[in-house]
Amino acid sequence: MDDIYIKKVKNGDVEAFRYFIRQYQHMAFSVALSVVKDEFLAEEVVQEAFINAFNKITSFKGQSKFSTWLYKIVINKAFRSVEKEKKWTFSEVDENGPVEYEDSLDKMGKDERVFYINETLKLLPAKESLSLRLFYLKEMSMDEIKEVTGWSLSNVKVILHRARKRFYGEINTMLKGEVKSIL
Repeated sequence: MDDIYIKKVKNGDVEAFRYFIRQYQHMAFSVALSVVKDEFLAEEVVQEAFINAFNKITSFKGQSKFSTWLYKIVINKAFRSVEKEKKWTFSEVDENGPVEYEDSLDKMGKDERVFYINETLKLLPAKESLSLRLFYLKEMSMDEIKEVTGWSLSNVKVILHRARKRFYGEINTMLKGEVKSIL
């Protein structure tokens, strides 16, 4: 379906680009939020990315999926925005091993689970948060993540490994505090 709309936009049908906005706006926002950690800034990044994609669609060669091309634009804009805003966040790695409150996520309702997962992802460094979102939420393969981000395959694996470890440490800390506040 993307190919049809790409041809329409390339042939001057400006309104056809709305298809891409409707189709990819939520995941583009999620990807941007992974990097910039601020909802308003993520919205700005996504808007700029869509404008850039529209302006550069004639350069899209179809060698990858349109979504891959678009997410790469979003990621690049997001990292540039972070550099510009100087909002890099790094947290310490929790070396305590597996999460003792991991079962707590299974006992929660879907909305509550989504809340804790998103709050935890905000605490992670941009690359780690992005890798988890792409791998688990977008269900991209490691090769697709490599293509979208420009990282080497071994770097993707290392970042995912560190991200999982840090995620479990952060969610453990967050849920431990939550359990204490409930009791």
